Amino acid sequence: MKIDWAALASVFGISLVVTVALVGLFTLGITGLAKQVRTGQGGAGSHALARTGAYACFAVCAAAVAYGIYLIVA
Repeated sequence: MKIDWAALASVFGISLVVTVALVGLFTLGITGLAKQVRTGQGGAGSHALARTGAYACFAVCAAAVAYGIYLIVA
């Protein structure tokens, strides 16, 4: 049995980068939603922009998870 260590390291590296990126996006989404809860910061426009950005981050995370499930099933 031979193990292709280069391929294993490549899969590990890509998985690590994608995981950190998804966690970062999800964190940005949570931060965007938390911004509208805080009082006394910005106007209604900044809250709408933060909410829209948060929903966009969550949509990208959901798309990445759906694509991962698609890759596993296919």
